[in-house]
Amino acid sequence: MFTKILIANRGEIACRVIDTCRRMGVQTVAVHSDVDADARHVAMADEAVSLGGAAPADSYLRGGAIIEAALSTGAEAVHPGYGFLSENPEFVDAVDAAGLVFIGPSAAAIRAMGLKDAAKALMTEAGVPVVPGYQGAEQGAEALAAEADAIGYPVLIKAVAGGGGKGMRRVETPDTFADALESARSEARKAFGNDHVLIEKWVATPRHIEVQVFGDGTQAVHLFERDCSLQRRHQKVIEEAPAPGMTPEMRAAMGAAAVRAAEAIGYAGAGTVEFIVDATDGLRDDRFYFMEMNTRLQVEHPVTEAITGVDLVEWQLRVAAGEALPAQQADLSITGHAFEARLYAEDAAAGFLPATGTLTHLAFPADVRADTGVRPGDVISPWYDPMIAKLVVHGPTRAIALMQLEQALSRTQVAGTVTNLAFLRALSRHHRFVSGDVDTGLIDRDVGVLTRAPVPCTRARSLAALAALGLDHGQAGEGVHLWAPLVRQQSLTFGEEDIVARVTTTGPGRFSVALGDVTHEVRRGDAWIIDGARVPARIGHGPGAVHVFWGNVYSFGVPDPLAVAAAGGAVSGVVEAPMPGLVKAVFVDAGAEVKAGDRIAVLEAMKMEHTLTAPRDGVVAEVMVVDGAQVEAGAALMRLEET
Repeated sequence: MFTKILIANRGEIACRVIDTCRRMGVQTVAVHSDVDADARHVAMADEAVSLGGAAPADSYLRGGAIIEAALSTGAEAVHPGYGFLSENPEFVDAVDAAGLVFIGPSAAAIRAMGLKDAAKALMTEAGVPVVPGYQGAEQGAEALAAEADAIGYPVLIKAVAGGGGKGMRRVETPDTFADALESARSEARKAFGNDHVLIEKWVATPRHIEVQVFGDGTQAVHLFERDCSLQRRHQKVIEEAPAPGMTPEMRAAMGAAAVRAAEAIGYAGAGTVEFIVDATDGLRDDRFYFMEMNTRLQVEHPVTEAITGVDLVEWQLRVAAGEALPAQQADLSITGHAFEARLYAEDAAAGFLPATGTLTHLAFPADVRADTGVRPGDVISPWYDPMIAKLVVHGPTRAIALMQLEQALSRTQVAGTVTNLAFLRALSRHHRFVSGDVDTGLIDRDVGVLTRAPVPCTRARSLAALAALGLDHGQAGEGVHLWAPLVRQQSLTFGEEDIVARVTTTGPGRFSVALGDVTHEVRRGDAWIIDGARVPARIGHGPGAVHVFWGNVYSFGVPDPLAVAAAGGAVSGVVEAPMPGLVKAVFVDAGAEVKAGDRIAVLEAMKMEHTLTAPRDGVVAEVMVVDGAQVEAGAALMRLEET
């Protein structure tokens, strides 16, 4: 076994690997960018090496610097985590050439699965079912249109080097094929430097079910399936294992196909074979098709660990160190059911825009597995993925595990940035998800209901008023004033709403809070008592805000009475950055005429591109940014002439 390894990653996956290494007695070396110098994964590791600037290209993607760090610290192996260089075969070759061990598959195996068209051809040879489609070398527009006609509409155009939904377009009819093809190629060219595409038959009722495999380079086993159908923008949101409605026959068929896929490329380490399943008639063992293989550990691997009792990172270390597979197929079984929810700093109601901020408050339930790379006081920066944590629950049945998930989300406390916590709670209670009737379009169909912002009741507002006055803990001045109860007025804001509360102190730790026509009697103690009933609410404080954690997170602004109100509101016609990010492109110059909805700029944040459009018809009076500029949220990008 290795005595020391370097982890070529950051955030929650780096912390996750360190946890297993500590248990196994393996020392760890962290690497970090300048902005991550004080990050949780750096604090957890035995040693740490700086890689450079904040941008991934200046730090976590510098393969040579990572290898140099491993050699200088005496590390024997490199664990790539996921993302960054984890599926870069050139990096694997360089690690091998330096005399280090790459904790993962060979460069040849990664290359074999790197392009979707070549991978599908290889899987067909190995007897793995693939979606009917075209993966040929002929890339002419007319030839591709003819192939789409032969497959039958609707079809899916996919970039062969794609990922994360980029370079992917669904086409319903032949007359829209040419435009969709050009759009997919343009996006693929910018994202991957490769505009080749393949065409697949569109699956009407798709479910995304994947199989965890593990190999030693010669033989492989599978650790059953995960259902990842709850997605938005082709990004997974909540994953579960095993898949609801799975039959023993289909599980055996999918598992065997995944093992054939792994063994066909001599796979070593942890990998995932992803299938698209046509669930039009339920789950059938003749309706699943190979999509792609991820040649690394997956973000959602904890649900597999929960139902199998296997530590996949430990297996990775043991096999990379030269041991045989730790278990055979007959040794593996499923116990219970598990869910994982991805908690992000993002504004679900605003189209899931990524967010930044300082985590002024962060707490997870003690009885829930929370894989995280951040702590209270840490900053969610614009440079990396905005994941805060993965919450993982495990129960004896799906119904029990799902109730545990909803409770875990309701008891999670986050403040300092907007999050998708309320969205996850709503999703965990969605009637179709609860029944196990899931497909990849579920979120899009009900996104309006699922992203509806929760509104605090008057009881929660009462607690916010007390917190704003500092009365959520013992405070001098409680009680009476001039032989009469002390009465104070407190202003709050919630979103666009102004709130005024009249608080009367009726005794030590006792208050009467009036909100318009509603009055609540509140008592402070080990728990809050409101109108005689004990409530599970908690209070948090932040700069200019108070937070009530009560099922959801309700953040109230506390106006500074000494602040001078800004007059006039937003400047008419000014286009502002909706989030911190990098200006990728500016499409207009001063003097240009624009129509409402015209593309005027592209902003890149949290690994995603966001198109900004003109708010109204007009003439561009001033452009305040250039391509490549880094801007903060609310920064003025350009101004239209006044109407």
